[in-house]
Amino acid sequence: MSKLPNTPTSIFSIMSQLANKYGAINLSQGFPNFPVDQRLLSITKDLIGKNVHQYTPMNGVPSLLEKIALLTFKNYNRHVNVASEILVTAGATQGIYTAINSFIKSNDEVIILDPSYDNYEPSVLVAGGKPIRISLNDDYSPNFNRIEDAITKKTKLIILNNPHNPTGKTWKESDFEALEVLLEKHDHVLLLSDEVYEYISFSHPHISINTRPKLRNKSIIASSFGKSLHVTGWKVGYLIAPENLMLEIKKIHQFLVFSISSVSQYAISEYLDFVDFNQISKMYLRKKTLFQNLLKNSQFELLPCEGTYFQVVNYKQISSKGDTDFAKELIVNHGVAAIPISVFYKDLTDKQMLRFCFAKTDETLIAAAEKLNEI
Repeated sequence: MSKLPNTPTSIFSIMSQLANKYGAINLSQGFPNFPVDQRLLSITKDLIGKNVHQYTPMNGVPSLLEKIALLTFKNYNRHVNVASEILVTAGATQGIYTAINSFIKSNDEVIILDPSYDNYEPSVLVAGGKPIRISLNDDYSPNFNRIEDAITKKTKLIILNNPHNPTGKTWKESDFEALEVLLEKHDHVLLLSDEVYEYISFSHPHISINTRPKLRNKSIIASSFGKSLHVTGWKVGYLIAPENLMLEIKKIHQFLVFSISSVSQYAISEYLDFVDFNQISKMYLRKKTLFQNLLKNSQFELLPCEGTYFQVVNYKQISSKGDTDFAKELIVNHGVAAIPISVFYKDLTDKQMLRFCFAKTDETLIAAAEKLNEI
């Protein structure tokens, strides 16, 4: 009997398959199509001939753990214990799945803020938990009245995503202050903070749970080297959590994957000596500005993008069709693939909006914009 009887094929797979079938420009899935940094390729090439091909320690390669700890201190002024508070994972997705299944039992409730990334709910369901989907405000900021109204004695976890996929919204200082008040009042609730786009923030510096002393002792933070270093196919991420929570996470992790790609870990560890994470936001800001300027005279309404590499648009001036149907039409008739926003809601709320990924070469963005401007 299926544990996920009502879970359909991922919309990302559907749109990418359609894009391939019709030869459309794929701005749907969130991965870069530009070359990886040559320095990382050179490091990886040199490592291939070395003795780095066996199992690594379960936590991660020691040198990489040290670099993560240093990165966390440099960016967030948080000291993390290398041995007990960091875990390298097979991408942030596996980290999130493992964290949820470490703490959620049958009938536990997990609050998910919609629109939400599509792996949260299935992870809760597999654990036997009950997803409680709460809509964000119209501007995609958190609505703490709704969140508090949803908290019960069964609530075990709240999942937040900042910067936010799919909308590009980022949380502000006042949001975190309200969250601190809320979780102080409901101290039985844990927090899972998905921060995979932490180094792609435009409107203001990213505010990480790592910087919130009142929250971090009850929080699990998920990060992604795949997103930050443009190597999504390497599937390398990491979790940071206090030792008491990390002990439970490691119990599941050791039987799920045990250890992560050795070559990828060693390569990233060396490469981190050269990376300037400040340049990542600057690079994506340039791409965002290019894409927005290319579409400014189109019939699409562009929503604010404060972080991530996603641009949400409204197409009400073009069509009255539902967003999934319009997204398919966009591929078949106009040669560009996007993701409909309704699929990120439990109730499929349809505001006639699409998500485009601008983590692409300038040539790809220009070619896509030419097609979109013709509509």
